[in-house]
Amino acid sequence: MGLFDDDFYSTKVSRRHERRTESNRGWNRKKNRPGWSTLQVSIVSSVLSAIVAVLLFSFITGLPSTKARLGSDGGSYLVGDTDPFSRRISTAAAKVGPSVVSILNHHKLSGGDPEQAALGSGVIFKKEKGKAFIITNAHVIQGASDLEILTSSGESKRAKVVGQDIISDIAVLEVDDKGITSVISLGNSGSLRPGEAVLAVGNPLGLGGSLTFGIVSYTSRVIPVSINQDGHYDWEQEVIQIDAAINDGNSGGALVNLNGELIGINTMKIADTGVEGLGFAIPVSEVMKSVNDLMEHGKVARPYLGVYTLDLNNPFSELSEEDHRELMLPADVKDGVIVLEAHGPAKSVGLKLNDVIVKLDKQPIQSTLDLRKYLYGHKKIGDELEVSFYRDGHLQRVKAKLSDKPAESELENELDSDLNNDLHNDFHEWDRDYEESDIHR
Repeated sequence: MGLFDDDFYSTKVSRRHERRTESNRGWNRKKNRPGWSTLQVSIVSSVLSAIVAVLLFSFITGLPSTKARLGSDGGSYLVGDTDPFSRRISTAAAKVGPSVVSILNHHKLSGGDPEQAALGSGVIFKKEKGKAFIITNAHVIQGASDLEILTSSGESKRAKVVGQDIISDIAVLEVDDKGITSVISLGNSGSLRPGEAVLAVGNPLGLGGSLTFGIVSYTSRVIPVSINQDGHYDWEQEVIQIDAAINDGNSGGALVNLNGELIGINTMKIADTGVEGLGFAIPVSEVMKSVNDLMEHGKVARPYLGVYTLDLNNPFSELSEEDHRELMLPADVKDGVIVLEAHGPAKSVGLKLNDVIVKLDKQPIQSTLDLRKYLYGHKKIGDELEVSFYRDGHLQRVKAKLSDKPAESELENELDSDLNNDLHNDFHEWDRDYEESDIHR
């Protein structure tokens, strides 16, 4: 006999049960059903407690719970809910994707062949009066004779340059807004924190709509930039350092947070042996300063002195002993910038070739980079600037009134005019010398 006798259900009927049935055939009474055993109650309670515990743990921690799904064979199976973090990434990517475009720069050397076009990315940030406006990098459209954009839906559009600025490396393009339905939301790059998750969206290697994921490695890294790629640093750019993959074609694309908001424009990476995960984006707060000027004026308005210079201690173009003798600088003057050309305000106050600028407003100037940083960071158009410089070994000072930088066409016209004047003066000098030599024959 078992521990609980006949409490367990069996398909076999015992003889004792048969005898009891036969002896009670004459009785017409209702039999009571047996209740649950202690073991059954314990098992059911344990299962229910486990289910409740799992549900509470999932609710408190946010980890995925499980749900029963009906399979194709009619049976049920358990599946996990989507991870909330992954769901945020997917949501942000879906929100941003339609506002990021691919850019094909059909420059003169490409010969109209799409395979030879320079690649880049851009971000649609505004729609107005039948036009859509796109932010990208200035270096993406450099040398462009024909610009084409491809939307996320695959539609091709011709683009027009509204304005560009090589110092900030920002450009704005314009296209018709037919078929464009999405404009990116602007975020706050000033609130970024190291370790914050970010997405880089763009057109790397021509693979439009690509998405890479990473974190903010550093919120405000300052890196030197060579504007004309001559190996000499002309400017310092404040950037967001990220470890999300940045490849050729990503330039000009969007760096976004997990809310799908634009926090930067991807601009460059460090590519060297043994270097990985060093990408950079221009913070959206800096981007929009340039964008607003480009939209309003077609250029970024900055104070202009009008000097083309060479660093006195430039390691890539060292001066010979003869050059130093011609400058006639005091022995203690080791730093400064040599004036190669003077235009605008600098020309109007008499600065000329081989003048060596050493101070601006009594602030030491060691390089062209220092000169630009002081002008752009401390002065405005219309301000007066004191320039201290050496000429023929003597320290001199002049005060120049800073102007807005003229358009490139105006500068070219001024250069042509100066060249013609120089040729004209040289010709008259030569003609006078010839006449004098003829008289003395």
